[in-house]
Amino acid sequence: MSDATKSNARGAIYALIAFGIFATHDVIIKVLGGAYSPVQIVFFSVIFSFPLATLYLMRDSTTGTLIPKHPYWMAARTLAAVITGFSAFYAFSVLPLAQVYAIIFASPLLITVLAIPVLGEVVRIRRWIAVLVGLAGVLIVLRPGQTQLELGHLAALAAAVCGAFASIIVRKIGREERTVVIMLYPMMANFIVMAVLLPFVYQPMPIEDLGRVGIIALFAWVAGRFLIAAYNSGEAVIVAPMQYSQIIWATVYGFFFFDETPDTGTMLGSAVIIASGLYIVLRESKSDNSETPVLRTRSRPETGTSFRVGLMLPAALRFKPRSKK
Repeated sequence: MSDATKSNARGAIYALIAFGIFATHDVIIKVLGGAYSPVQIVFFSVIFSFPLATLYLMRDSTTGTLIPKHPYWMAARTLAAVITGFSAFYAFSVLPLAQVYAIIFASPLLITVLAIPVLGEVVRIRRWIAVLVGLAGVLIVLRPGQTQLELGHLAALAAAVCGAFASIIVRKIGREERTVVIMLYPMMANFIVMAVLLPFVYQPMPIEDLGRVGIIALFAWVAGRFLIAAYNSGEAVIVAPMQYSQIIWATVYGFFFFDETPDTGTMLGSAVIIASGLYIVLRESKSDNSETPVLRTRSRPETGTSFRVGLMLPAALRFKPRSKK
């Protein structure tokens, strides 16, 4: 076995561990969501995440201030991250896990579309077909007209759209903005917005539930560390598709802990979405001219409650141009 093969295998294993931990993190959100508003869960998640995120923020040795160089883009990204966090936490609280993942898996498709106006990316016919097929998969999951769409479905869609928008903005300004600026603004905005809303929804939390929120923050940090190790070890085209393993965890966790069994529409739609996402990743890996917005999106949609994995990778790894073959 060659060194490259070993590295890719190690990267895939690290990524599988990371997304398994992320899935467990989402289970705890769902458990807490049965008793508390997502406003309260997000608020305390940010509080517990600050000490862990600070460990990374202290490593940002680039010179400059905390004033963004692209204030309008940063404001848009911050708003998108706040909406993503609230929407994702709410969706996990009220919908079956597999349904939430199926909808959020549409993010790579949306990133591909948003790359056109934001990055000037050229999307050719084959990737357009993949995007349309993937969006058809979302419709299979939602089945409008056959099932009653709830706020949870709209929240999951909002998380996918806003998460994709926040990710593509990082691709737009990430080379010029300091890591500390890109990470700090969404977390601070989440803290302020949720603190303003908290008095209207607050429920006293016993120590064991506060501990669960602390575990959410810890799991996000540990999963992030494994994902960083995965991208440092293996190629993005190998590591990126591992995110789809979360649908397996969602099925297992949903069955054993929440008496959830994914219906035929959810499983079929998930398969369509995953297949189209994999096709886009493979197309990007073979392209010489693409900005590869999906491959450069290193983690799940950002919620603004913890550090962003992609920003913690070395700049040379995040933005290095690929050699033409």
